[in-house]
Amino acid sequence: MKKTVYHITMLVVSTFLLFSNHSKAQSVINPAATDDDVEIGVVEHLDDYLPEKISLINEEGEKVWLADLIDKPTILNFVYYRCPGICSPLMEAVAGVMDKSDLVPGEDYQVLTISFDPGETIDLGIRKKKNYLNLMNNQEKVEEAKTGWKFFVSDSASIVRITNATGFKYKKTGNDFLHAASLIVVSPDQKITRYLNGLYFLPFEWKMAIVEASKGQSGPTVNKVLRFCYSYDPQGQTYVLNVTKVSGVIIIFFGLVLLLFLVLKPKKKVN
Repeated sequence: MKKTVYHITMLVVSTFLLFSNHSKAQSVINPAATDDDVEIGVVEHLDDYLPEKISLINEEGEKVWLADLIDKPTILNFVYYRCPGICSPLMEAVAGVMDKSDLVPGEDYQVLTISFDPGETIDLGIRKKKNYLNLMNNQEKVEEAKTGWKFFVSDSASIVRITNATGFKYKKTGNDFLHAASLIVVSPDQKITRYLNGLYFLPFEWKMAIVEASKGQSGPTVNKVLRFCYSYDPQGQTYVLNVTKVSGVIIIFFGLVLLLFLVLKPKKKVN
């Protein structure tokens, strides 16, 4: 019995060390998220405030200031409208969760979709908006989203300021861009309170982020667990399952369960 427990313990410890070493190796290849380390992805700037003098062009072709638009919990959505990759699934996910949420866009919160390609015009943004509104099934939500989900383009200087301030890192390759999928939640006083990363959002997660933003409360990213399991592939512009990490955790978990079972298992009485 003691030998069995010993071997199981050694197996668990060995697996844990192997997993830990892999994680350390990964951290060397992809260090902790800081502005200097990350070229493509998202560096969270929780509790930071948005900079002033960010100019945008709205759907009417008018120049507006971002600071004047934020009077309620706001979700910033950085995309470029010609994107052949994850921008479309991201905005489809936004349309889907807005359709399901019991919060009212335009009243309880707003979504501002901003192109980070300074060469794009608002006409393309307007066409994209119509496409995504058509994906929503709740007609009442569609009408609300017409005013609660706004599309913009901007100049290069403003784009650099707002993306740097929010930690949204992207890289131009030819006529396209490599970037991650993320939404930035901002309070009415323009404080960054939460990040929603990935291509799927639960209505509960969506509502929680908005309610907390309305109170000015920042919180850790719920999707950090998902980001542990998935890694962003900039070449494929998608998230892929990190099999080594997930399998390592599973092996450790079941190893510990088996160890506890063997240790706590009632001993048979010898007659």
